Amino acid sequence: MEELSKSQKARMAIRTFKVLVDALTIRGNYKPSGKTGQKLSESLKLFNPEIYGSMSDPRVVELKGLEYVIDRMPRGIEKCNRIILTAQEDFQNTSFEEVVPLKRRRISYVVSDKEICFVITRGSTEIYDVLTHITFLQIEAEKIYQQINYKEGKVSVEWHDLEKVVTDGEELQGAALDQAIWNLSILLGRTYKETKNTYDYLAKHKKSGNYNNGLFEIIYSLGQRTLGEQLSDADHLTIYFTPSLHEMIGHHKYASLWAKSIKEKLIDLGYQGRSVHIISANMHSMKNIIYGAGALLANGEDVPEDLYEMINLIRGQEEKIQRYAEKHGFVFLTDKSGSTIDVNIIDTAKVDLATLHPRINIRVGLHSERMPVLIIMDYAFGTQAFEAMDELLTPYSVNDHSISFHFESISIMGKAGILLGKKGDIMLATAHVMEGTPHNYIVNNDLVVNDFEDTVDVYYGPMLTVLGTSLQNRDVLERFSTSSWRVIGLEMEGGHYQRAISAAIIQGFIPAGMKTRYAYYASDNPLISGQTLASGAMGKEGIVPTYMITKVLLEKILNSIDE
Repeated sequence: MEELSKSQKARMAIRTFKVLVDALTIRGNYKPSGKTGQKLSESLKLFNPEIYGSMSDPRVVELKGLEYVIDRMPRGIEKCNRIILTAQEDFQNTSFEEVVPLKRRRISYVVSDKEICFVITRGSTEIYDVLTHITFLQIEAEKIYQQINYKEGKVSVEWHDLEKVVTDGEELQGAALDQAIWNLSILLGRTYKETKNTYDYLAKHKKSGNYNNGLFEIIYSLGQRTLGEQLSDADHLTIYFTPSLHEMIGHHKYASLWAKSIKEKLIDLGYQGRSVHIISANMHSMKNIIYGAGALLANGEDVPEDLYEMINLIRGQEEKIQRYAEKHGFVFLTDKSGSTIDVNIIDTAKVDLATLHPRINIRVGLHSERMPVLIIMDYAFGTQAFEAMDELLTPYSVNDHSISFHFESISIMGKAGILLGKKGDIMLATAHVMEGTPHNYIVNNDLVVNDFEDTVDVYYGPMLTVLGTSLQNRDVLERFSTSSWRVIGLEMEGGHYQRAISAAIIQGFIPAGMKTRYAYYASDNPLISGQTLASGAMGKEGIVPTYMITKVLLEKILNSIDE
């Protein structure tokens, strides 16, 4: 029998993980410490996501991966032995505390000290995301248990020291803090410096918004929960999936409500007869590039000659930009459907084009009556992108009357992992290859390399649409990059958007020749150590690629008028 390559083994492990998760949502529950949970752990270890670092090394607790997960999970998740995944529940009139993680717009409710309920509104990708993080925490908890538990049934001195730190509840400083971190580093199999860095990182976010419980308590709670599982079957961590969750998957419940609210707003504003351009992007870049210079001028301030210098100048001046924008055709539509996708609506006919930054190259003499309306939708999450775009492109029905909107183009600006270059580079998609499925989509991208300034490296080729941020493997990614697929990067939504666009063309909702634009800036390189998503946000280095893409998209849209 021919031996499988590393990439083939990893792909099988990713497929196994996905199949198990899909089956568990139907079954209704599982225990991470049970047989099925162990299979999930084995699969995760086998494809060894780059984002989880040394997770597969039984000698050490993975700290960077822990930072990544804690930032994306609700505060207190490490204490829980009951975790429920459900569809929308009416928790608003209860005493349950709503908890939103620092770096993931997911909604959770703390039912008790040991029970958390996740409200899944973003489709199957969110379920994969939650369960990969839970599986990671289970793997690390088992490592902690092995470190604290001696063969004769006693626990280590370091564990007793940690327990005292946590139960005393005092805020340590100076020599006492150094001693506690040193003891913890022995328990974790990490150096003092590594442990101190993670302690400081979590402490910063704990103080800034109460987003986590701090490193001491997190490690203690993971270990304590695992110790408790050895004493009582009733204390084993159990994950539950409600019947309503299974019924919701694939039914577009939240996306339908989301799209309906947008269309009703467009009709309310009188835009149903206008040309509309859809842009999937963040909530700030298009607003800043259209209104930033005008807001500065209105306040008697000079506008820097360099566009990116201006963007850096107006960072932190959101209220000023917002007030100016609202006087010139800007409307912010807060999501109330549960999809967590906010929307900006911009009527460019109300924008004073003379106030645009001089580096924005648009044709002179644009006629205001032909100026389009922009719908800027916040980032979707994985498979949610299909549901949102599919519902948005569908005509709006009211009182047996169908209203079709004049969609002129669809632009997708996202952040993605790059395989050929470095953080801060730009990728233009020629196709989307869907990982784990036979579905692939050719993209007739209206963007080309020459549209962009030569100060940033721009790559042009197929993009890999992955199952989730954590479901990635170095060998698989290298295979997609170096084989005949010639993939230049990886992301989570592009293929799902294109699937919805293709469906809308087939159904006659939009024309086959509609302009589509896909551009991504590299937020990480999963093949380079220290440049993965777990290494942290880009910061100021993300300004140039983000706003370069935004500038090109705006120019393409405005310069297409009267063509």
